[in-house]
Amino acid sequence: QVHLVESGGGLVQPGGSLRLSCAASGSILSTNTMGWYRQAPEKERDLVAVIPSDGVINYADSVKGRFTASRDHVNNTAYLQMNNLKLEDTAVYYCHAFGIQRTLRPFEVWGQGTLVTVSS
Repeated sequence: QVHLVESGGGLVQPGGSLRLSCAASGSILSTNTMGWYRQAPEKERDLVAVIPSDGVINYADSVKGRFTASRDHVNNTAYLQMNNLKLEDTAVYYCHAFGIQRTLRPFEVWGQGTLVTVSS
């Protein structure tokens, strides 16, 4: 099995910064894509950033220029650097990944979520 563990959420004032981490563990042969999603209260889960194994990182328009996603391919870890946070960034942030296990079976997993609260 493959598991994702997120960390780094918390309370921050508008204009502040936070850095989220997502560590994948388990029987991983390769991780194709890792991504970040968020779900605000009473809203659907939306894409924040998708990080392919190679190629261009895709960001939601609402976070372009403020958030930077990255990956450590060796350690199967993803990061989300969030700068100039706004009230509307308040949400539970989820990490997502899919790839191939050492058994050659595919996997797709979600993390447990980490709460980011932007408030003055």
